Amino acid sequence: MAFTLGVQAQPTSEKQKVDIKSGYLEIKPEIPDAVIYTKDESGQVYVVHEGVEMWCDQAYLYPQDNFVKAYGSVRMTQGDTMTMNSAYAEYNGNTSFAFASGNVILKEPATTLTTDTLYFDRVKQQAYYRSGGKVVDTASTLTSNIGRYFAETKKYQFLSDVKIVNPKYTVNSEQLDFYSESGGAYLYGESTIVSETSTVYCERGYYDTREDTGYFVKNSRIDYNNRILYGDSIYFDRNKSFASATNNIKVLDTLNKSIVRGHYAEVFRDKDSVFITKRAVAVTLRDQDSVYVHADTLRITGKPENRILRGFYRARMFKYGAPGEEATSGKCDSIYTSEKTGITKLIRNPVLWSGENQMTGDTIHILSDKVTDKLDTLKVFKNAFLVQKDSLGYNQVKGERLIGLFTNNELDTISVLKNAEVMYYARNDKQELLGINNTVCSYIEVYLNEQQITGTKFFKKAKSKLYPESDLPPNARILKGFIWRGDERLKTVSDLFKDKPMPVLPKIQGIPLPKDEGEFFEDIPLDEIDLPENSKLKPEDLQNRKDDPKMKTREEESDNEDGDGNGI
Repeated sequence: MAFTLGVQAQPTSEKQKVDIKSGYLEIKPEIPDAVIYTKDESGQVYVVHEGVEMWCDQAYLYPQDNFVKAYGSVRMTQGDTMTMNSAYAEYNGNTSFAFASGNVILKEPATTLTTDTLYFDRVKQQAYYRSGGKVVDTASTLTSNIGRYFAETKKYQFLSDVKIVNPKYTVNSEQLDFYSESGGAYLYGESTIVSETSTVYCERGYYDTREDTGYFVKNSRIDYNNRILYGDSIYFDRNKSFASATNNIKVLDTLNKSIVRGHYAEVFRDKDSVFITKRAVAVTLRDQDSVYVHADTLRITGKPENRILRGFYRARMFKYGAPGEEATSGKCDSIYTSEKTGITKLIRNPVLWSGENQMTGDTIHILSDKVTDKLDTLKVFKNAFLVQKDSLGYNQVKGERLIGLFTNNELDTISVLKNAEVMYYARNDKQELLGINNTVCSYIEVYLNEQQITGTKFFKKAKSKLYPESDLPPNARILKGFIWRGDERLKTVSDLFKDKPMPVLPKIQGIPLPKDEGEFFEDIPLDEIDLPENSKLKPEDLQNRKDDPKMKTREEESDNEDGDGNGI
């Protein structure tokens, strides 16, 4: 049976009678209420009623009920936009309600629906199935247990085990609204979009099945095999292998055990690239001494074994020490870290604190052991300066270059090369002051224990003197180029954002739930349902089942829950 749905039937005070225009007429005494028409040499039986046209091999017309049953290659049309074919159909002229069964095929310009049984209400201009159906679109195939078609808006509403199969991906959803003209699919409830290169999960979203782009706003994430992107709002473009996220973002690197957070991010899968800003912070997870890197903008590129992180503008880092160990922190304009080489570079106006030691220079490099992830070597290039606060002043070491060695993440040996100079408060084992030492030489080694200077060794010494405290005025105890930046030191992770304003988070434009369009069948008691006596349907067939899944139309809380913006 075939029919096209384009014009809604207009109720009248008196319904027109179903009229059979052609066919071989026969009367069967055993069926006194029916007039039977069978196709003849001129063609199939032709039936009309208020704009509906129907063709079939045989029709049983019940004039008293204004009702017809059609058998064999049934085709019904209404207008010129949709056609329905089936093995059997019946049509009630009084209620403008049709039922079709047996290989039902419903066609409209952009899609074809196939199912076993279909109900069509001409007054509502809606079709409905609940025994499983398949819709073939220009790009995909959609299947579900329950489906409803709205002729006026060209919308399909699918329920229960909804699936879209496309050569590039498969969509599974609890509920899906599909617009046949645009190819747009709205996902409601737990939904996934799975392909060879990614898996999208959301509980509310939109996907353009023809352009392969999507927008997801509730509990959304994208799994890129070794990266997982979370965000309040995620935009996805399959053709460009691109995704962007807004507000409360987390990018999890499952291979390198790291997390990047922020409030705006872009991910380019083919380039293995992540760009993140707005309170961006990258956390490299370790058992007891995770490393935090923050900058106005973070960019992470490269394959998992060769990840490179670059932080631009007002960059900061913080590394917890193991129990009993001091934290390490730093600030600079830009920062660079390499997973492959284990190097971290602090670039432009850098300062690094290792315990109580402050180090500055033009550039600072920190090398970590790639096996243990512990700090190994420190290098400060040009204008190297080591400062340690003493109760009476500052211990200072300066030179052209500084090299430091770590043991268990604590500096224990520092070498200062070229034009080296030291100014420190010499003390005995009881921490009693012996004097203030000022030495100038080519090369100095400084030894530390528990972050305190315990000894020095001078090479190619040019000049050295131990001054009594009273003989050296305060202004003479400061080496040229000395800068104390202790008030900038990061003591906790939250100091990564100290003196930085909270970002202004945009309001997420959510995806509303579909409006409540009511049930397909009216809520009428069984004994009040008007069915022709000869219909194959029973009153219970025209009732909504209590155990059927219901459309998600309840208004819920806002999708945009403002986070605290910490990014940690």
